[in-house]
Amino acid sequence: MESKIKAKTIVFGNNIDTDVILPGKYLVIVDPYELGKHALESLDTDFVNKAKNGIVLIGGKNFGCGSSREQAPLALKYAGVKCVIAESFARIFYRNSINIGLPVIECKDISTTTKSGDTISVDLTTGKIQNQTNKQTLQGTTLPPFIMEILSDGGLIENLHKKMMNKP
Repeated sequence: MESKIKAKTIVFGNNIDTDVILPGKYLVIVDPYELGKHALESLDTDFVNKAKNGIVLIGGKNFGCGSSREQAPLALKYAGVKCVIAESFARIFYRNSINIGLPVIECKDISTTTKSGDTISVDLTTGKIQNQTNKQTLQGTTLPPFIMEILSDGGLIENLHKKMMNKP
């Protein structure tokens, strides 16, 4: 994974819960690509088509609240979400996202200064977010090196496997 991401945005509001991100009836699906086909379908029936070429998902406060299902960030990742930027995240969603290799950044005012369709660039190591459409620059949280390593490896399991394989 590269530390810089550039893509169009799709913006949602506050309190987007994991049951909205991926409804419970799909939890029996094990193929992550199949999960991705159902991401956010109750909020936007065309989300998957909009996201398939890669997008940055923008949320308001408390993004990913609700249950601790790991399938929610997995569905977003396999739908084409390159990164989620929100004003705040539910703690478990945040960690599950890192665990599966989906970058997440907190940024104050991101949901009120960005519109769906804007093009933004995100530097994961510095937290700098540049909206190339409206020419605004915001500062999000920075991701520490150990999280960048997990993301770079594709997730926590892959990161641990890599470390175990490199032990003397």
